[in-house]
Amino acid sequence: MIKIAVPNKGALSEHAVTVLKEAGYKGRGLTKALNVIDEPNGVEFFFLRPKDIAIYVAKGHLDLGITGRDLAADSRAKVDEVLDLGFGASTFRFAAPQGETWTVEALEGKRIATSYPHLVADYLAERGIEPAEIIRLDGAVEISIKLGVADVIADVVSTGATLRQQGLAPFGEPIMSSAAVVVKRAGAELGEDHERVLKRITGILTAHNYLMIDYNVAREQLDAAVALTPGITGPTVAPLQQENWVAVRAMVLKERANQVMDELAAIGAEGILATELRIARL
Repeated sequence: MIKIAVPNKGALSEHAVTVLKEAGYKGRGLTKALNVIDEPNGVEFFFLRPKDIAIYVAKGHLDLGITGRDLAADSRAKVDEVLDLGFGASTFRFAAPQGETWTVEALEGKRIATSYPHLVADYLAERGIEPAEIIRLDGAVEISIKLGVADVIADVVSTGATLRQQGLAPFGEPIMSSAAVVVKRAGAELGEDHERVLKRITGILTAHNYLMIDYNVAREQLDAAVALTPGITGPTVAPLQQENWVAVRAMVLKERANQVMDELAAIGAEGILATELRIARL
């Protein structure tokens, strides 16, 4: 039985539990259980603090773990990323009061507040910058400048709304672009059972990100239509009873579906339909 870590709370947890449930795995239910055994699928899930997951995986106590790329990096645990889950996207950036001019080089000798002290320390060390102090805070990092605790902060930025509310603005390049990822112990080989889990998850993510497009088009416009809907390995094309017309089926990215449908209509396609996917294997 393979062992997989899942975040126990927060946005990462909600998305991860949803994907796993749709992939056919047993959920946590309404309990606060720290582990759930899914006997039919040969998996035991452990619900842990997102910051701790990479550490357990790196030490070999767990086979796979779902966590944030930034959290894994801050743990300094020796893990390899095996799958980008595509949700929980954010950037990790420095920020200072709006209206002030800051550069990363100006952080020399400054106080930096963050919930990710190792990530910040490693980033600055690579650039030969030595701050006066890196202050670890477990929450409400944005208020630390106003309270006189720090000169600047380094924090996760999704929309930037929280920074703006505190009169802060990001500066410099992103320290890291993060998202939810699946990690394994560095150098560890994955077996068939592990690969099966990853393929199931990938199938659900594909279903979330794609739609199936069906339409009819004149054969003389088929090349133009296929250019708009190339699909994964090529569209399915079948002749219609109406002479010189064909039916086409292809997967398209959900975010582009409306634009593709507009472009198909513009070249004379008819009966254009988009269908949600539930599960996929590519």
